Amino acid sequence: MIQMQSNLDVADNSGARRIQCIKVLGGSHRRYAAIGDVIKVSIKEAIPRGKVKKGEVYNAVVVRTRKGVRRSDGSLIRFDGNAAVLLNNKLEQLAHVSLDQ
Repeated sequence: MIQMQSNLDVADNSGARRIQCIKVLGGSHRRYAAIGDVIKVSIKEAIPRGKVKKGEVYNAVVVRTRKGVRRSDGSLIRFDGNAAVLLNNKLEQLAHVSLDQ
């Protein structure tokens, strides 16, 4: 469950390390985002020679949440932290997804 001002890790190799949600997209009064939802983010921390810079604004898709996802068989998939993958203006991946967690 991601809301405005939630801090997330970045799960790709774009050069960003930490991002902050500045808007949940998908409705005028939408408050929370779950796995698979698109959010607007600001880069808060980035490596020196990455594709993105601190302060830039991007779209991102949420890929991991601490809240978890309930499956139809009753099991719950939960992660240790919140993470997202950065998107470009065409809502395509900005960089390849890294496998480290």
